[in-house]
Amino acid sequence: MVGRIPTVKEPLLEGGRLFWLEQRPHEKGRTTLLVKPAPAPSCVPNLQPLELTPGDWNLRSRIHEYGGGVFAVAGGDLVLVHDGDRCLYHLPIDPSGAPGAPPRRLVDPGDRAFADGLIDPFRQRWVGVMEAHGRDHLVAIPLAGGEPIALHEPVDFCGYASLSPDGHWLAWVEWQQPCMPWERSQLWLARVGPSGDLEQAKPIAGSSPAKTLSVFQPLWITTKAGEVALVVASDASGWWNLQRFEPNSGQGQTLLEMAAEFAMPQWVYGMRTTAWDGEQLVAAACSQGQWQLGLVATEGPPHWQPIGQPFTDLAGLSAEAGRLVCVASNPTTPSGLLELEIASGLWQHMPAAPSPLDPAAISQPQQLWFPGHGERPTQAWYYPPCNGSNPEAPLLVKGHSGPTGMARTGLSLAIQFWTSRGWGVVDVNYGGSTGFGRAYRERLDGQWGVVDVADCAAAAQAVVDQGWAAATRIAIEGGSAGGFTALAALCFTDVFRAGASRYGVADLGALARETHRFEARYLDALIGPWPAAQATYAARSPLQHAGRIRCPVIFFQGLDDNVVPPAQTEAMAEALRSQAIPVEVHLFAGEGHGFKSSDTQIQVLESTEAFFAKHFGLQQAT
Repeated sequence: MVGRIPTVKEPLLEGGRLFWLEQRPHEKGRTTLLVKPAPAPSCVPNLQPLELTPGDWNLRSRIHEYGGGVFAVAGGDLVLVHDGDRCLYHLPIDPSGAPGAPPRRLVDPGDRAFADGLIDPFRQRWVGVMEAHGRDHLVAIPLAGGEPIALHEPVDFCGYASLSPDGHWLAWVEWQQPCMPWERSQLWLARVGPSGDLEQAKPIAGSSPAKTLSVFQPLWITTKAGEVALVVASDASGWWNLQRFEPNSGQGQTLLEMAAEFAMPQWVYGMRTTAWDGEQLVAAACSQGQWQLGLVATEGPPHWQPIGQPFTDLAGLSAEAGRLVCVASNPTTPSGLLELEIASGLWQHMPAAPSPLDPAAISQPQQLWFPGHGERPTQAWYYPPCNGSNPEAPLLVKGHSGPTGMARTGLSLAIQFWTSRGWGVVDVNYGGSTGFGRAYRERLDGQWGVVDVADCAAAAQAVVDQGWAAATRIAIEGGSAGGFTALAALCFTDVFRAGASRYGVADLGALARETHRFEARYLDALIGPWPAAQATYAARSPLQHAGRIRCPVIFFQGLDDNVVPPAQTEAMAEALRSQAIPVEVHLFAGEGHGFKSSDTQIQVLESTEAFFAKHFGLQQAT
């Protein structure tokens, strides 16, 4: 079942209906849209979910390479981004969500990408982001079809637009190179004029020349007096906490101060950690690497009221009329849709597919704190082998991608694949990870390839010191940025005895020169400005130090990868072969940066286990 469970994304409640995306590995990673009709009267059976985009429809945006935000709905209007021609389509739907006519293309194909839109019902148009000519544009497209109409020209990047319930205000987020949105970004606000133009557009919160701040997900609420207000997460306190702004004055106040994160890095559009149901604000907060749900007071004294439920990995919140939905999982339950009645606390969870594992056979994460780089407290999740930890057990160290990601606690069948075969797994939240405040994230500033490597090595040593694994049977693996960390750890430490890289960065200089627009200056903060810091890039690039690797390495690479081109993997593998290091390379046609096909995902796991077992002298599980 590893690799065959669909991924649920971007749930949305609208008009009593529940919409969500489902990415299906068994259909070569195709993403489709489903709808669950509004709850029917008790005398009428509830209808089953309806697939709105069957057949060859693949809902995906190529904007910023990572995409997201591929559908918008309001009333009887649904707008989709189709990967076939990368255009927007309008699909009329009835009150149950069923299509009323075939989809109709709104724009002509061209060298541009669309995403992260909303439907403006007051003006019958789609408002969202168009990436074209090397920059983002905030545009409007009539639901009747036509060429995009420019609303606002940011300096560089924009997104996460939010229209006030009365249609009078539009808020959005902007950022510009060399910064990523979680490093420096601004909350912008404009009044929507009678003709639909944006008037008096200006930044009202976030970074300024004197302040380095990040903002996340503008959300409109309604006050008890019937006025609209804007809620956004800002890390002004050192944590992404929630603030409220009045649109007329632009004045803001902090709603709640907690040592918790109410946001996450904006790698893709469509991310939501707060939701307004019409009367109350619901939020997901991450504390100590785990997520929880709660209500946040929007007026009066600051107050956080936790909502009891058993899930610790939460994303994609949407709420309406006392009802909440989000993507949820925990260490024993696969990711799926959590529907919750806020007043009563009653909930139901609909996993994308049943778990193939007996809960009693699941290895559950144990929180592990250890001294990492510079002796600073660093966190990881340790999963013991299902046959019990012992001093001779092999250990797999995992470095997450990003590198500004996080090791999460939802059920991972890939991790259970290893623990069921007698391996321990330690999933490391190395310095730079999300979920522990801005200072923890900033540990990686200028130190990528140093702090992450040291923290992964220290995590492995902490497990060995506990008597849970053998020092001579430690492997490391990762994908993308995690693949870089794995390769760098093999170069610059002597802790690991084998490694696996999935589309990992091998040549930092090549990445700085050749990567796509969204990440074109990402390495400025992680390593240093290019080309001024060229010596540092060379000093940390695994490709330039392949001669230091003395253990076997297996590589996996998509041939359609535009983030880390296949040439990097091929060059790294060849450098190791020239040193007589055992190497395997697996190339996958039709795969990009991140493997979507279930066949590919399964092959990666099985090939990695066989490779490690061979070189560790272990009997491969059957």
